[in-house]
Amino acid sequence: MAKFLHISDIHLGFDRYDTPERTKDFFRALQTVLERYAIDEGVDFVAIAGDLFEHRNIKPATLNQAQVCLQRLKDANIPVLAIEGNHDNRPYGTRTSWLKYLSEWNLLKLLEPKDGAEAQDRLTPWDDNTRSGGYIDLPCGVRVIGSNWYGATAPRAIELLADAIKALPPAPDHTVLLFHHGLEGQISRYAGALRYTELLPLKAAGVDYLALGHIHKQYTAEGWVFNPGSLEANNVDESRYQRGAYLVNLLPQGIDAQLQTDYFQRPIVRLELVAKGHESLDELTQLAIDRSMAAATRQPNDIDPILELKITGQVGFDRLELDTRRLQETIKLATNALVVLVKYDVEDVAYQTPLSEGQSRIEIEQSIFEDLLTAHRDYKARASDLARGLTDIKDRQLAGADEVTLYSLVETLLDLNKPADK
Repeated sequence: MAKFLHISDIHLGFDRYDTPERTKDFFRALQTVLERYAIDEGVDFVAIAGDLFEHRNIKPATLNQAQVCLQRLKDANIPVLAIEGNHDNRPYGTRTSWLKYLSEWNLLKLLEPKDGAEAQDRLTPWDDNTRSGGYIDLPCGVRVIGSNWYGATAPRAIELLADAIKALPPAPDHTVLLFHHGLEGQISRYAGALRYTELLPLKAAGVDYLALGHIHKQYTAEGWVFNPGSLEANNVDESRYQRGAYLVNLLPQGIDAQLQTDYFQRPIVRLELVAKGHESLDELTQLAIDRSMAAATRQPNDIDPILELKITGQVGFDRLELDTRRLQETIKLATNALVVLVKYDVEDVAYQTPLSEGQSRIEIEQSIFEDLLTAHRDYKARASDLARGLTDIKDRQLAGADEVTLYSLVETLLDLNKPADK
């Protein structure tokens, strides 16, 4: 029996949301998952199916994070087998990459086929002296085969890989292939995803476990295709996906792959506040703060969350009166959230009274005034009286009334909110 850990899409050096703490989250995720499910479990090897890094060109701190984690595995005598993904693959025409650097320093083994070679020469055995090779046969009875990042040419690359696998010497008990690409139907708006039938040449060539990466969501197919998803969510939308690391036992009777999720992950809270149109600006702002505070305090651990608040619906004031940046800062202070994102997608309450054919100008004017006033929480209860008053003021202004008289009429009009017995 062989046991290994399958991870992918670690994205060390992630730098969105403009906070160094969020960048460290991706290091914490990798560090804790390796401690709990590689070292503590005593696995035979760790497989990284692409995108160890977020960028091709990385900062020294990011390289140090990778070295710290990989050295810990090396000290535990756990080999790391890796391939490049689309984020960390070498630019076209260059001969090296940071994964190649880590491989040359004996912190991992970067498995790379020789694209363009004949089938019998495409996959060469790993050579510790040259720090190169396309596959390796491990003492635990597992052959691990690497691949490159193929993008849109993946279907053709699969056919060539299958031919190369068939040309290899007889395999040990199990064959694992690392492949950075995704299957169709798993996420929306993903052009170039593979159809399941396009993977079948690999199965026919003897691949028992296809270790995928690229899509940040966990999924499996037909008991031999496995994708663990990213270790951490790269954005708030990804928080709805299950993700983790596969702890895999290769047994005589089949594959036992269990998704592990108990490691460091930053909680992400997503809220939606639907405005009804009757709230004042201050009331809606306070409601947003209260909802955010209540959600942040319900988190199961002491890790400050990333919080997204989406405000939708209708508002009874000019939608631009709400300062979303200020609201974002206020919520962050009130909740201690690491990151606060406010999405503001509302409509001003629109005209609702239908205009009938044949209405006079005065009737149309009156209807429009009433709609505008009805949309305002402070004036909607007296919309009809105020609308008549506005029409009167407008007529007087057109007739040449002076400003003092008009202001006096406005004051009288606004006094309509006083009780009748006063």
